[in-house]
Amino acid sequence: MSKRQGPPKHQNRYAWKPHAGQKINETELGGRLRPFSDITGVCPRCRDQIDWKRKYGKYKPLAEPAKCQKCGKRAVRQAYHNICSGCSKDLDLCAKCCCHVDKIVGRDISDVETEQKELEEALKNARERDRRTLLRTINKGKGASEPAIPKIDDRRRAGDIFPATSIDEYAGLTKEHGVDQDEDKVFICD
Repeated sequence: MSKRQGPPKHQNRYAWKPHAGQKINETELGGRLRPFSDITGVCPRCRDQIDWKRKYGKYKPLAEPAKCQKCGKRAVRQAYHNICSGCSKDLDLCAKCCCHVDKIVGRDISDVETEQKELEEALKNARERDRRTLLRTINKGKGASEPAIPKIDDRRRAGDIFPATSIDEYAGLTKEHGVDQDEDKVFICD
């Protein structure tokens, strides 16, 4: 064993990635099409531990529900959890380390489902205009990584569509010059 203490001698040039040379199947759990579920019902310390396992390829998801150590039912649905979400919520315990904690990370699945039902009920009773506005704002938060649409006032294309660089300038040109309604061409009045 090394007797060297302190920071590493050389800093890594790039972060280590698990399965770097392997092609990732997007349909497998943890892929792009089936991402891991949110980590809920645990303390911040345990959440960081589970997140580390996911980041460095050590995470092993559950194949089937496990037994809860408090109630004995097969209700533990997340990997590395020892007690079910119901017992965790009732007893104010971390679902992984079973310690009493004041702050539990994440929202419970039942809370998310009730919120979803309330949203659907509100959408059903809302006007069409309000419904579309609400759906647009919800989808805007989800699709933030989409490519930006080019703006109309792109200066590189000035002169292609309008003879002026701005709409105000174009309006000024049409006031100074007469506009022929039949041919949509600009001509100069004497």
